[in-house]
Amino acid sequence: EQRCFLTCESKETREIVYMKRIVHDGTRCSYSERYDICVRGDCVKVGCDKVLGSVKKEDKCGVCGGDNSHCKIIKGTFSRAAKKPGYMKMFEIPAGARHLTIQESNASPHFIVIKNQVTGNFILNEEDDFPDTKTFIEMGVIWEYTNNDDKESLQTIGPLHDGIVVLMMPSDDTKCSLSYKYTIHEDDLATMTNEVLQEDMAAFEWALKRWSQCSKQCGGGAQFTRYGCRRKADAKMIHRSFCDASKKPKPIRRMCNLHECSQPIWITGEWEPCTRTCGKSGYQIRSVRCIQPLHDGTNRSAHSKYCNEDRPETRKPCNRELCPAQWRVGPWSQCSVTCRNGTQERQVVCRTRDNMIGHCEEEKPDAIRICRMPACPKNSSQQTSLTSSKGKSLIQWLSRPDPAYPIQKVSKKAICHGDKSIFCRMEVLARYCSIPGYNKLCCKYCNSLSQQLANKTNDSESQKQVKPTLLPETTKKPRVVTSHKVNGTKESVQKNAVGQAHKRENGNSKKPQHKLIIPTRPNMVSNHRLQFLLDQRRKELLNNSSEKTVSSVKNNSLPHPEI
Repeated sequence: EQRCFLTCESKETREIVYMKRIVHDGTRCSYSERYDICVRGDCVKVGCDKVLGSVKKEDKCGVCGGDNSHCKIIKGTFSRAAKKPGYMKMFEIPAGARHLTIQESNASPHFIVIKNQVTGNFILNEEDDFPDTKTFIEMGVIWEYTNNDDKESLQTIGPLHDGIVVLMMPSDDTKCSLSYKYTIHEDDLATMTNEVLQEDMAAFEWALKRWSQCSKQCGGGAQFTRYGCRRKADAKMIHRSFCDASKKPKPIRRMCNLHECSQPIWITGEWEPCTRTCGKSGYQIRSVRCIQPLHDGTNRSAHSKYCNEDRPETRKPCNRELCPAQWRVGPWSQCSVTCRNGTQERQVVCRTRDNMIGHCEEEKPDAIRICRMPACPKNSSQQTSLTSSKGKSLIQWLSRPDPAYPIQKVSKKAICHGDKSIFCRMEVLARYCSIPGYNKLCCKYCNSLSQQLANKTNDSESQKQVKPTLLPETTKKPRVVTSHKVNGTKESVQKNAVGQAHKRENGNSKKPQHKLIIPTRPNMVSNHRLQFLLDQRRKELLNNSSEKTVSSVKNNSLPHPEI
């Protein structure tokens, strides 16, 4: 309905825009009916005799009102394999061809390319075109191109005003095969020069074209003659399909490259820059090839098996050194004690920006420091001291935590997997369990020690504090067992028991002596060395008390006032 209106089509997008302007009268309005024209905006039927309303039509080869008696059907199949990259010429279709069909015999990765023989312009599948199914108009006729699963075909009713060249763009070295078929008037056959089925075979002959390439580069190879089809009229080499294949001469063989072969050698390229400037993963590579020098001064590539086994390395490490880094420090931990002097720790690592181990030029910051807490309160149940005879403190520990100074707790997320050192079971190092780093190293032993200390602390709190007690004077008074002299006479004092009458020697009546009862301190220390020192201290206290008692007996005095 709009065939007689002006229409624009974009070459890039193929978008069609209809204009609201009527074309001039006499303009063709159909590609299938080549004589139909536009008259006042309408497409009018015109016969091949150019009469309006006539029903006369052309036959298949363009004869108006003909009966196809002068038509010739031309068909054939060409198969070729690509020997070099680029377009590969298959055959030519002459001007005047009608009802043309070109298609691939089998699906292949190659695609058909059509070129105008007169202008040299591509009309199908240029270098930038994608081989997709489409209908297009070129050279004054309509074309239908299909590409189904890599099997291509091209059709047009024609007639062709100019001849076309059919080419193939190969994707690999596989053989490609094209078949063609078209109709042409017999008078046009005289101008055809490239159709095998319609030419006289006597007008062509086989001629020596060249020698083939030598089969070996050295050491003696062979080469054969290559024959081509030549037209006798002008001695021009044309496609071999014009000549009779049965009359093709047999190839002639001759020797070539008789000189000795040189030993293939390894050649190396330059090392590429290192992939890293520092770290542990830097490397650089280079190319290594096996080549064979030729007698003409050139080289040719050879398989690596022909070179010796001592192949140069293609990759090597480089710049394998620590990257510049900076010291990173964590927060200080809590003090290891709640009073007096202790220690604090923090994590100090040398890391790069990528959090990798690096090289730090600056001096390493301190990872441990002394912390000074307030003095411990005297006579506090939170502190127990073991003092030697000279008054110097030997060991000091905390019997229970101070709510005012909470001990740093180990995170529950840090699960104890056992002690990590054989020194953890040394009891002399048990006091270092208050240090976070040591506690983490010996977590199993420190946890068991803390549990024992907590259990014994609870037991000691449940017991009542026992004070030294003086027994009251009774009828049967106890006395201290000892040996002494009274008035220069050696007397034997017998052992007393509470509730038993004690004997008096020489009738001398003496004041009763009260036995000092010293409370026993609960054993709260699991360390055998500490327990040993505590026992020694208790013995010293008992001996001092005993000496004072004997002295008072000698001086006829009581260690305590009478009750």
